[in-house]
Amino acid sequence: MQASNSKPSSSIDPEEYSLRKRLPPRFPQRGNDVYISEKTNFRAQESKCQKLLDSGNEVVIHGLGKAVNRAINLALQLKAKGNGTIKLAIQTSTVNLIDDLMPETDDGEAKTLYRNNSAVHICVYRSEDSAQSQTKDVLKPSQEK
Repeated sequence: MQASNSKPSSSIDPEEYSLRKRLPPRFPQRGNDVYISEKTNFRAQESKCQKLLDSGNEVVIHGLGKAVNRAINLALQLKAKGNGTIKLAIQTSTVNLIDDLMPETDDGEAKTLYRNNSAVHICVYRSEDSAQSQTKDVLKPSQEK
């Protein structure tokens, strides 16, 4: 395969080549990692994150490319529902992606294109101060009885 560092340009005829995008690299997935996509229902992603947050006090939301806005929106929704108990730690990065140009004819040569895409990684967690105050609030009514 021939390597090229440029984006597909007008010099590449769609009748000669078909574009095949490879899957982006993924980090090893832990139980509290959620990869956000544009295809999945937002409410389903939100409820999954809320369940993980309730069970483990931390969830890491990953968004790539077009899903960056959705990942940020999801983290802000979780923070708003947390009533001040939820904190966010946000990190951005650039992910290297690889595309293959496959020839449509037998005499063509396959080519590889490299491109970059933005990514966001958001750690949503309950702060220890708020978790301790919630525990105290829960214990106070039961101690009065």
